Amino acid sequence: MKNIINKSTLLSGLALMTFMVACIGDLDVTPLDSTITTSATVYTDTQSYKAGLAKLYAAFALTGQQGPAGAGDVAGVDEGFSCFIRSLWNMQELTTDEAVWTYPNDANGTIFNLHYNTWTPADIIPTALFARIMNVAALTNEYMRATASKLADPDILKFHTEARFLRALAYYYGMDLFGKMPFVTEKDLPGAYFPPEVSRAALFEFIETELKEIKPIMGEPRFEYGRADKAACAMLLAKLYMNAEVYIGTAKYTEAITQLNEVIAGGYTLAPAYLNNFLADNHTSPEIIFAQLFDGTRSQAYDALNVMIYGNAGNGGWSGLRTTSAFVNKFTNPNEARALFAKEDKGQTLEILAMNNSTQGYGVFKFRNVTSAGAPGSNPSFQDTDYPMFRLADAYLLYAEAVLRGGSGGDLTTALNRVNAIRTRTADVVAGNAPGAITAGQLTLDFILDERARELYWEGHRRTDLIRFGKYTGATYLWPWKGGEAAGTSIGAHRALFPIPAADRASNPNLTQNTGY
Repeated sequence: MKNIINKSTLLSGLALMTFMVACIGDLDVTPLDSTITTSATVYTDTQSYKAGLAKLYAAFALTGQQGPAGAGDVAGVDEGFSCFIRSLWNMQELTTDEAVWTYPNDANGTIFNLHYNTWTPADIIPTALFARIMNVAALTNEYMRATASKLADPDILKFHTEARFLRALAYYYGMDLFGKMPFVTEKDLPGAYFPPEVSRAALFEFIETELKEIKPIMGEPRFEYGRADKAACAMLLAKLYMNAEVYIGTAKYTEAITQLNEVIAGGYTLAPAYLNNFLADNHTSPEIIFAQLFDGTRSQAYDALNVMIYGNAGNGGWSGLRTTSAFVNKFTNPNEARALFAKEDKGQTLEILAMNNSTQGYGVFKFRNVTSAGAPGSNPSFQDTDYPMFRLADAYLLYAEAVLRGGSGGDLTTALNRVNAIRTRTADVVAGNAPGAITAGQLTLDFILDERARELYWEGHRRTDLIRFGKYTGATYLWPWKGGEAAGTSIGAHRALFPIPAADRASNPNLTQNTGY
C-alpha cells in the first residue's frame, strides 16, 4: 500500500467535502445545534486538517463524493468527462497530433470539435474544466480561511501553503487555456457575488507572486510522495516563465533556468527504464516530481489515466483512443523504448481516414495497470497507476530549450548532457532499446520540440508546447485532421485560446468573450 496523502487520508478527506462546499456563511457564527457540521467540529486536530488537505489534492483527480461516480462535485456535466485532469488532458491532447477519440456522440456530440479545432463556447469539455478550476479555487479558499488562525502550528502552516500551491496550479491552467478567468481568493467571503474577470497578465502576476512567496515555506523535495514540495513549486514557476512570451509578451528564459536549476538540485533522478514512470508502482520512480494519485481499490474515477489504460485501441480495451501518423513518424527508431504503440499486429493501421474508425491510427500502450515486476494492479478495472504532472525529464528538456532560447544561468554542454541522459537510461541501454545520444549539432529547438513529443506524449503538455513553438495555429505545422481535414489545414490564431464558456458568461455578467468567438 502506498503511504501517501491521497491514499492514506483520502476517504476522511472526502467526508469533509460536504462541509467544505456547504460552509459558505458567516464563519464567525457557531450554530446552537450540535449536529450541524462546521470547521469548529470537523477540524479538531492536525490529522483532520490533513484529511481536508487530501480533498484539495483529490479535486484534480477524483470527481465527487463516491467512486467511481454517482455524487459528483460539479453539476450539469457528465461526471467522468468533467474530471479535472481528464478534461485538461482532452484539451491538451485531443486538439493536437498526439491523440484522437473514436466516438463522436460523446460530450453531447461535441468531442470531435477538439480534433477539428472547431470548438464553441457551448462545448461540454471546456465548460467542465472551467467549472473544475473554479471548484478548486472555492475549495482552497475555504480551506485557507479555516486554517488561517492556526498558522503558528508548523504542520498546518505547511498544509495552508500547499493549498495556495494547488490554487495557483488551477489558475495556471485557467490562464494557459482560457487566458482570462473569474478570480476569487480567500479574502472574498462567500455569498451572492459575481467574481470579477482578471486578465492573463494579472493572473500571471498573481501566480508568480504566490509561488515565490510560498516556495520557502513548502516541504523539502521528496518529503512525502503525493504532496507538492519546493521542487514542484519551482517547476510550476519554470513552466510559467517558459511560456511568458505567450502569456505576457515578455521572455523570461533566464528566470526559467533559475527555477529549473532548483528543481534539478532537488535530488530527483531519472528512472532507469522509461516505462517505469507509467506503471502501477510508478510511485517508486525517482523522477516524478508531482503526480495525481490513484488507488484501484480506494480512489476510483473515470479519469484520464483510466481512459488511457482501458479505453485504448489495439490493447483489448474499448478502443476510444489512438494517435496520428504525424506523431508516430517522429520516432526514427520504431523499436525504441518510448515507442509504445499497438500497430498492425494488433489490428491497427497507421493512417486515419475516418475519425470514428477505431482500427485506424496506432494505439498507445504507455500507461499500464501492472507493476514493474509484471504483477497486476489491485483492481482489474481501476488503476493503481499515478498520473505524472511534473517529471525530471521534463525539467531537463525545458532547461535545454531555455538555454537554446538565450537564457542565462545554463550552458549548452550541460543541456546536451541532460538530453542525452534521457535518451540513454541505463536499463533501456541494457535492453538495447534506448534512443541513443545525439551530437551537439543535433541539439536545436526543432529537435527539442520533437523530443518533448517523444518523451512526454499523453502527459498533457502538447498543446502548450506547440503554441510556445509557434506551430499550433496557422499552417506552419499540419497534422491529420487539424482543422477538420484529413490532411490537416490552417486554423485561426484565436484557437490558441479556448472561449469563455457560454454558461459562465450567462451566469456572471462580469465575464467577456475571447476574441474570435
